[in-house]
Amino acid sequence: MISSKIIPGGRVVGFLDLGTNSVRLLLVRIDPNHSYAILTQQKEVVRLGEGEFVDQVLQPEAMDRSALVCRKFAELSRSYGAEDIIAVTTSAVREAKNQGDFLRRLRQEPHLDVRVISGKEEARLIYLGVSSAVNLDGKEAAFIDVGGGSTEVIAGDQRRYHFLSSLNLGAIRLTSLFFPPGETGPVTSESYALLQRRVRMTSVRTLQEMGRYHFDLALGSSGTAENLTDIAARALHNRQRQRDDVLSYRDLKQVIEMLCALPLEARRKVPGINPERADIIIAGAAIIHTLMEDLGFSKLRVIADRGLREGLLIDYLSRSGHVRLIHGLSVRQRSVLQLGRACRFDEIHGKHVSQLALELFDSAERIELHSLGAHERELLEYAAQLHDIGTFLSYNNHHMHTYYLIRNAELLGFDQSEIGLMATIAFFHRKTLPTKKHPEMKEVDKRSRKGVQILSILLRLAEVLDRSHMRAVKHAKWRAAGKDSLILDINCGHDCQLELWGVQGQLKAAQKVLDREIQINVLGGKRIDRSLRSPKLSSESSL
Repeated sequence: MISSKIIPGGRVVGFLDLGTNSVRLLLVRIDPNHSYAILTQQKEVVRLGEGEFVDQVLQPEAMDRSALVCRKFAELSRSYGAEDIIAVTTSAVREAKNQGDFLRRLRQEPHLDVRVISGKEEARLIYLGVSSAVNLDGKEAAFIDVGGGSTEVIAGDQRRYHFLSSLNLGAIRLTSLFFPPGETGPVTSESYALLQRRVRMTSVRTLQEMGRYHFDLALGSSGTAENLTDIAARALHNRQRQRDDVLSYRDLKQVIEMLCALPLEARRKVPGINPERADIIIAGAAIIHTLMEDLGFSKLRVIADRGLREGLLIDYLSRSGHVRLIHGLSVRQRSVLQLGRACRFDEIHGKHVSQLALELFDSAERIELHSLGAHERELLEYAAQLHDIGTFLSYNNHHMHTYYLIRNAELLGFDQSEIGLMATIAFFHRKTLPTKKHPEMKEVDKRSRKGVQILSILLRLAEVLDRSHMRAVKHAKWRAAGKDSLILDINCGHDCQLELWGVQGQLKAAQKVLDREIQINVLGGKRIDRSLRSPKLSSESSL
């Protein structure tokens, strides 16, 4: 497990989101090197807002459930040695007339100082949690998070938000107002139209403000959006929901028609549905449906398990001296650095191998040795940085451990295909060459297999060019030497004998993959032991 090695000085912090529907806990260990490891994530449905939105009073049974879960989560956090528990609560408590009584109870029983945050602060934290997990790549996005009591709507890009809004619309709130307890039959088209009318009336100013912006995509981050996507995948397409899946407007309408036609008990049995959401899913769907319709979105990209709770973590890191992991880096760069540091990698070596791999990639592109593009170059950069993280588990066969860690780390900002490619490139940085017979290559689509062969050989060469981890080789690049041969220029700052032996050991593999004869040309550095040099090793400068 990544969390098994603890650096002295690490700090355990819990982040608790007491929402209208659920209580969520994120427990992390933050290390002095600005990395963090997730120790546990917990969620429990408590329905704190159940029965509240008619008279704005939290019900005794709902408070009992919520206080119990908060106490258990606080005990769990402290058993891990948590020094701080950052706890916030949102819509249900924000509007409750008996808010003070409930907060005092939380201070006395689980000894939690729970802060009530405003709707806009809730939207800001949701933005932080979601934007830190996706690679927007210069795009403008609309963020939609449907909660139990409120819906947050945000306009923003990767680095900042432009507009924050919190609407008094939520799956529990609308269900309470439109479907009294005991009303468990199908939902008529007239009732559903009334739901949509309420959504439009409540969101009119937000929709006007959002209309000022151009959006390249829409992101949905709530449990409602996730569950609707689950239902669409299972009931309409007979498959499981994939990471970062998309909910199309067309599929959403079909799901809503299907759900409305069923009484509650039959609704609970729909493939993909979370039975605990069956009674509130139609109200939540009406919010997403109406917002997508009025904002003109044909699809909603669903970001699973990211929201306010994760935003609390990002906010905490930025406020407590860990800004180097948060600011100045893209989501992908931050995600890769986080994984590397969590695995205690040799960061300087990883960065130097990455630099050399990119120099080889760029010089190979200039002489038309490959036709790969910026996308493959970026994945090579990250695979090179992470190529040795498997040594965290064991040096023996560490390329296999690296593959496993990358594949299973849920790197933020990457899709499953990109994660698979990075893992495969790193896997083949040593030992055998990639062929279609390898199980790892079978998971790569056919179009990308040749690219993996080229990228992995460039990584192999870059890795041995820093064999000593001393950055003895400063630069490396390819030159064409006729139609069927290449020259590999190696610029040595000082003694690079180990690196040259390493390159010679990879020559046969490189010549096979690149289909060229290769000569090595050494620039600079101390005199090389000629008795150990390949016949094709030439030298210039001080040799």
